[in-house]
Amino acid sequence: MLSPLSLINNLIVTGGMDRLIRMWNPYMPGRPTGVLRSHTAPVFYLYISAEDDKIFSMSMNNTIKIWDIEDQSCLFTACSKSSGIRGELTACHYTPGARSLCIATDTLALLQLRLRSPPEPHLIISHKEPVLCCKYNKEFRHVVSCSEGSVVKVWDFETGKHLFEFSGAHGRAAITCLTFDSSGRRLVTGGRDGCLKIWNYNNGCCLHTLKRDRCAEICDCTYVEVNRNKYIIAVGWDRRINMYFLACCFASLMTPPPPFSLIQTRGHKEDILCIAQCPPTLLATSSYDGEIIIWNMISGHMCCKFHTPVPTDCAGRRGELLSMETAVQTIPLTLHPCLSQSIGKSQISSIAVTADDSFLYAADHDGYVYVHNIKDYALRDPEQGAPKYVKHWRAHVNMVTSLEVINEERIVLTSSIDRTVHLWSLDGEYIGTFGQVEPWEICTPASWKHPMVPYEILIDPQSMPTHSMLGGDSSILQDINLDQTKTQENSTPKVCS
Repeated sequence: MLSPLSLINNLIVTGGMDRLIRMWNPYMPGRPTGVLRSHTAPVFYLYISAEDDKIFSMSMNNTIKIWDIEDQSCLFTACSKSSGIRGELTACHYTPGARSLCIATDTLALLQLRLRSPPEPHLIISHKEPVLCCKYNKEFRHVVSCSEGSVVKVWDFETGKHLFEFSGAHGRAAITCLTFDSSGRRLVTGGRDGCLKIWNYNNGCCLHTLKRDRCAEICDCTYVEVNRNKYIIAVGWDRRINMYFLACCFASLMTPPPPFSLIQTRGHKEDILCIAQCPPTLLATSSYDGEIIIWNMISGHMCCKFHTPVPTDCAGRRGELLSMETAVQTIPLTLHPCLSQSIGKSQISSIAVTADDSFLYAADHDGYVYVHNIKDYALRDPEQGAPKYVKHWRAHVNMVTSLEVINEERIVLTSSIDRTVHLWSLDGEYIGTFGQVEPWEICTPASWKHPMVPYEILIDPQSMPTHSMLGGDSSILQDINLDQTKTQENSTPKVCS
């Protein structure tokens, strides 16, 4: 493969099989002036945008990156699947005027690029970059959140105060998932660099790094214990279930039992996006094509398969399930077609279930959280309709990346790519944002922000209620006309023949 090259304004940029992007001064060819490291596959396309001082690159694993020329940092990373593009990327062209990438796959797609605006000073944010995952540690009553900028932050659940943080956890790679061990003392993070890392998160010390020979993005991980054996299980773009055995003082990659070796031929055919355990021995995984497989962890055999139905009005989208959380703790739960999209026709990004399996909380790409009653849903026979809708509220202005129900406290924890981590009551009452100046007392509702809502949600146009008259609903006019007709009928004298 020929190395891609771009030249403009005395700057030459090259990339190739070594996954590195080198910046050169043509008058000083002896050594590069900068090296950009982040791609995990060979680079086959490069473009320099002099108007924006940006470099655009594309690699063989269908990943697009935007770089800042001045500080030589990666500003944005996108893959074809997250952008809704199907097929293998074969060519692309950047159009400076429209600030968009024209991408050729099975069809032509136009990816419009918007530079992230600087945060407004009056807006409260938890991270400087999008928050990709967060989780509650019940042992220490901490909330740990991780960002696209590879920053880990530890918060006090009781008050919302910032306790500790450490950066560069996975180098420059984004942290995509996290979990804790049974004691709560060890934090496990997975990243786009294909590595799992075990941390003492109270001081930021990395205890172990778990890595396969072939690095592929990790999408989800979980900690499990089976017959007193401890494992960390990770899934991602390699379409495998990677099990790591944890001994007292070390962690090593475990060779899966023979049935698991058939996963390439009989298991998932697409990237595995999420994983959940159903104690003591069942494991559920879900892939990009919407398929859910239930595994027996002892034998490695598949117990059953489920296919998430794709709504008929969801043209061009795939039935992917991004999060299962506790949905498989009692019964395998798949999303009904009416649930695979929210009321606003936005895809569901994360789901969670209360401990008593009574209510399902689902969050979507527009930042809304929906509550459904599933107490007696599908316990005997398959249901034809969606579970009973209870309520919904706007939790974020962008896609919700994590949703967790903290049953002991009756609290909902959410994070989003809008760089915030929020706390809510089960009824949607706004408690606060991690990073705000004023602390809260979690057991004192008077200290909560409720009935206020986050300011960015208050001013967002999508949060504004739609009036039935402005929305084109003529039912009110019909009711008025009907009432007028009834009035006229009652007031008109009847003539008796």
